[in-house]
Amino acid sequence: MVGSSLSDPAKQRHAVVTGSSSGIGRAVARALLDAGWRVTGLDLAAATISHDAFRAVACDLTDGEAIRLTAAALTDLDALVHAAGVLRVGNVGALDHAGGVLMWKLHVEAATQLADVLIPRMTERGNGRVVLIGSRVASGMAGRSQYAATKAALISLAKSWAAEAAPCGVTVNVVSPAATATAMLEDPSRATATPKLPPIGRLIQPEEVAALVTFLLSPQAAAITGQDIRICGGSSLSR
Repeated sequence: MVGSSLSDPAKQRHAVVTGSSSGIGRAVARALLDAGWRVTGLDLAAATISHDAFRAVACDLTDGEAIRLTAAALTDLDALVHAAGVLRVGNVGALDHAGGVLMWKLHVEAATQLADVLIPRMTERGNGRVVLIGSRVASGMAGRSQYAATKAALISLAKSWAAEAAPCGVTVNVVSPAATATAMLEDPSRATATPKLPPIGRLIQPEEVAALVTFLLSPQAAAITGQDIRICGGSSLSR
């Protein structure tokens, strides 16, 4: 994706997006660029976006020290979107313990370390937006206990941070999609775990998630905070 920067880049809103090289993170980064944002993408994988207003920063989001150093160097920040993620599956009695540690580090610890540095900077400025990408699975699902636990933790973190930051003009929300059409669905580790289509009859598209995230980062969403918003194609409806 190729584009040009605005005449005065200093006036562009600046978002940090984790997992920007693929899936939901890439869709979010592209949507923000289209909306006139300046985006810094944090990912260990090589960048897949080419845009004048995009900067890729290599960062191992499972390494606490690497996150701390990277976050310390981020300036003039208006928003954080934590979209990096992996999925490991397993039923109780055959849980993937190494995978569980990986998911906790990438989903929860990375969010915690980034927020601990970046949210105070936003509150000092009196404005800011944080969106964590969760999952509808956070409420529990067979074979997804470890993944669900990490995503449930994000909701608790977001509600707590939202309560602390609301008086300072900073919002914190979670966007929780159902099965989304990303490369995660093709991961060999879940070869025996076929995703269930939601009632709309298709997977959620990354661009649909990105559209909601973009709105939550906008001035019009200033009164929305501490929420877990599901994009589930009807999967959460009572039947």
